[in-house]
Amino acid sequence: MKTSFMVVMAAFLMSAAVPVFALTAAEQETCLIAAGNCGNKAKELEKEVMQMKKEMKAGKKTYTEEDLKMLDQKIQDALDQLKMMKEKK
Repeated sequence: MKTSFMVVMAAFLMSAAVPVFALTAAEQETCLIAAGNCGNKAKELEKEVMQMKKEMKAGKKTYTEEDLKMLDQKIQDALDQLKMMKEKK
């Protein structure tokens, strides 16, 4: 009886944990930011922004207009994440 109860209880607990494992990378990152577990993420984002801005300077010689728009959107997203992190601290 105890064994069957433990099996049922373990199955129930594991089913509750499955959504955590099913998160995408972006969702996991958002959860970490919300939890305040940012670590070195702010520094990494700042480096990424600097690198993307450097690539933007290459401009139309290297990238298409669509690529530049995507790159600009990525920069804005990264800056928004940085802002969220700094507000949390």
